[in-house]
Amino acid sequence: MDKKLYKSRENRVICGVCGGIGEYFNIDPTVIRLLCLLLICGWGSGLLFYIVAAVIMPDRPY
Repeated sequence: MDKKLYKSRENRVICGVCGGIGEYFNIDPTVIRLLCLLLICGWGSGLLFYIVAAVIMPDRPY
């Protein structure tokens, strides 16, 4: 099976990046959101990661 990383359409809070990563790795998107929040608050790198991922990741096709 060929898995691809897409932004989520169902688990979308801002852009769907964390929801898409959660769907890809089959884990709860809330865990990904918490990790991203820790990266943003701790080192600031989470915000850069999220912005880059929101631009680069394609939307899931209908």
